[in-house]
Amino acid sequence: MTRTVVESKTKTAVIGFDEPFCVIGERINPTGRKKLAAELEAGDFSTVEADALMQVACGATMLDVNAGVVYNSNPNPNETEPPLMTKMLELVQGLVDVPLCIDSSVPGALEAGLQCCEGRPLLNSVTGEEDRLELVLPLVKKYNVPVVAISNDDTGISEDPDVRFAVARKVVERAADFGIPAHDIVVDPLVMPIGAMATAGQQVFALVRRLRNELGVNTTCGASNISFGLPNRHGINAAFLPMAIGAGMTSAIMNPTRAVEMEAIRAANLLANHDPNGSAWIAFTRILDATKDGTSFADASKAAAAAGGPRRDGRRRRRA
Repeated sequence: MTRTVVESKTKTAVIGFDEPFCVIGERINPTGRKKLAAELEAGDFSTVEADALMQVACGATMLDVNAGVVYNSNPNPNETEPPLMTKMLELVQGLVDVPLCIDSSVPGALEAGLQCCEGRPLLNSVTGEEDRLELVLPLVKKYNVPVVAISNDDTGISEDPDVRFAVARKVVERAADFGIPAHDIVVDPLVMPIGAMATAGQQVFALVRRLRNELGVNTTCGASNISFGLPNRHGINAAFLPMAIGAGMTSAIMNPTRAVEMEAIRAANLLANHDPNGSAWIAFTRILDATKDGTSFADASKAAAAAGGPRRDGRRRRRA
């Protein structure tokens, strides 16, 4: 079974076919969040701190950290993003103990993150673009970390799932040339919005099956992409996630503070026999019960975490 190991200083999490679904918290990202972007430009990290703690309390296995702020005073991300990434990662790993995902399109920011991150983070990301492969894969090899491989190349994002599969295969093969094993490649097959492409769900489910069966790689996605532009997005996301898990998807970059999506994942873990004795499902149900008096899911999750449960899907670092 393919197993992708990610670590913080004290915890190990495993993305794998025989593991509980890995929830990668997406909230620490200023893209589309004007308030957070303004705070970061002003040196205010209070929302980052709150989002880190809340996502872990709600059940995130890992946290994605993105420092892509466009500074009005200096719009050059090659200069501004590496030091901001370092600051954010140091802050987050000082607050929570889950493994981290370093998320940037700027190679300098990726390496800055790798230099300061404790443990074995996930790198997000590499694509099939030639210049990207030549810049990112040496970092993956140098720091011995797993990487997200996004299925687009120099021609852009194809609507043809066969083309996206071919791009993923290209990245896996090029990674092998650098001595990077397939189990350290987590492929994002790219989820298209169902509102713009009626077959988007069917496409990604078929792609995930092929990626698992033919390339033997783990998979991830930006889960909310499927519902973009539609009403009741959380209902769509909550239906999509168990279907993707059933097709073989092993992780997603998503918002763990949404109860309906997390309920769907907890149930899918139980039904896939990835929740021994149903303990995580029972603990999650108690959190939902605590919301019946009007308490928010996030606050109920924080209270449960403060009381010592439910246990997150993390393990102690292996000892030699």
